[in-house]
Amino acid sequence: MQADSTEPATPTPSGSATRARILTAASELFYSQGIRATSADRIIEQVGITKVTFYRHFRTKSDLVVAYLKEQAAAERAWMESAHREGDPVGSLRTLATGIGAASCRPGFRGCAFINAAAEFADPDDPVRLAVDDHRRWMLDEFARIAAEADAHDAETTARELMILRDGAMVNGYLGEPATVADSLTAAFTSIITIAAPNRGEPTGDMQGKD
Repeated sequence: MQADSTEPATPTPSGSATRARILTAASELFYSQGIRATSADRIIEQVGITKVTFYRHFRTKSDLVVAYLKEQAAAERAWMESAHREGDPVGSLRTLATGIGAASCRPGFRGCAFINAAAEFADPDDPVRLAVDDHRRWMLDEFARIAAEADAHDAETTARELMILRDGAMVNGYLGEPATVADSLTAAFTSIITIAAPNRGEPTGDMQGKD
């Protein structure tokens, strides 16, 4: 699973190498330690810059958090798009499930960066929550595209169900047994698609498990 919202993505330098270094340090600390638990001073110390330099690139910590989430969103979108198999919805879902399962087994996995961020910012109008919501709307649309390709009777409802499964898998990968995530999520995705598109017939792609 390529750098997605499950763990910090390495930012692409934008504007300056210093800004990229700040984002890299922030990504690692925000994901591993939590956003509110990570102070601007700690990031400044890790990067080895002055406060003046830090605030030249990010006027507030909130600006930095939003930039961090945008980097995560770009990485996850690129990964989900690369996992998409045009005309093969079950293949797309299996690839996503396999990727989430693989990420869950990596050292330092702490679940979804967006779910984690939302848990720390209760105000729905906070810029951080708006960044989270924007990306989650994109993911929901991506699941709706897959559902439509499967000829689901109600693509939007099916997309919400697939999203719930994805979210649950991310949490279970952190709190439960990560080695079981890929197979369990694949089976759950299969059930949803089979129920949503009964006229499609039995899955014939990679979604069928192999002995």
